[in-house]
Amino acid sequence: MADELMVATRKGLFAVAPAGGGGWGVRDIAFKGDNVSLAFADPRDGARYAALNHGHFGVKLHRSDDRGKTWREVATPAFPAGEPASVKTPAGDLIPPAVSLIWALEAGGAAEPGRIWCGTIPGGLFRSDNRGESWELIRPLWDHPGRAEWFGGGADLPGIHSILVDPRDPRRVSVGVSCGGVWVTTDGGASWACRAQGMRAAYMPPERALDPGIQDPHRVVLCAARPETMWAQHHNGIFRTDDGGGSWREILGVEPSTFGFAVAVHPREPDTAWFVPGVSDQHRIPPDGHVVVTRTRDGGKSFEILRRGLPQDHAYDLTFRHALDIDSSGIRLAFGTTTGSLWVTQDQGDSWSPVSQHLPPVYAVRFVA
Repeated sequence: MADELMVATRKGLFAVAPAGGGGWGVRDIAFKGDNVSLAFADPRDGARYAALNHGHFGVKLHRSDDRGKTWREVATPAFPAGEPASVKTPAGDLIPPAVSLIWALEAGGAAEPGRIWCGTIPGGLFRSDNRGESWELIRPLWDHPGRAEWFGGGADLPGIHSILVDPRDPRRVSVGVSCGGVWVTTDGGASWACRAQGMRAAYMPPERALDPGIQDPHRVVLCAARPETMWAQHHNGIFRTDDGGGSWREILGVEPSTFGFAVAVHPREPDTAWFVPGVSDQHRIPPDGHVVVTRTRDGGKSFEILRRGLPQDHAYDLTFRHALDIDSSGIRLAFGTTTGSLWVTQDQGDSWSPVSQHLPPVYAVRFVA
């Protein structure tokens, strides 16, 4: 069971740990005042990673090998010098690629020590085999003709935000792209195919709504015990696949909303998943000002609305795609919001306890064993 949380915020990386009386509290802060856009803990060796976005001064990546006591800057993924203009702007222009955000970090397989995968804006997938000391651009995906259709969603440029490594076969890796669908490799990155058939893009003209390569999955996760089952919180719905992305099924009629960014799935029960709903598109607030979490235990046939301990009056908390997490026990979950609130549950969401309601805007929450 996890014993700590890494909480990446607009003004630092917070270490949150269990406190007296069964609650949780802030234990420490690193990078105080800096924009920490993503946090990641490698379950294989305990290393922790923090991605920083310094705006005009660029993107940086840091690693800690002593549980966050000290940090050292490592290499930042970068596109090769002289890379031709191939990134489409909202105006339709093509510009040379440059990493503006580290949007995903994930460990390789158990038998791949040192391997880390990284997704970026603008849509680059990188791999390191030495714990972030150097990075390689995965050219077969970057050079795939299908990438020409990718475009920005909430961000101006397309980006890779979800990386799923099959625990049974680490050569099988899936990535979620906004907006570009879900892409899968079964040979460690040497070849790729779009696997978003069945997803529906309501924001596109009707004749293109079902095109796999222009879908906007906000977040994609897999069940560790049955990796062929994946859940996606899409821009305009909730989708599930039971064949590794070969076909996706839309989950309809979910109250109070099927819009949102975050999704978590139970590590051993593929039919159990959690979502934090919001209101699209321009509002980006909880439905009716009520912060709730929705949970299904039967694969999407029915949903419960979980609200005990969450604010139900004039609440305007939005949860970003990396700001909901579940620990290895499948019992504890935590999520943070744009208004600086952080909640933890120790009963799968039946009740929630506030850790803090005064943090900076929360970008990512990760349990650490």
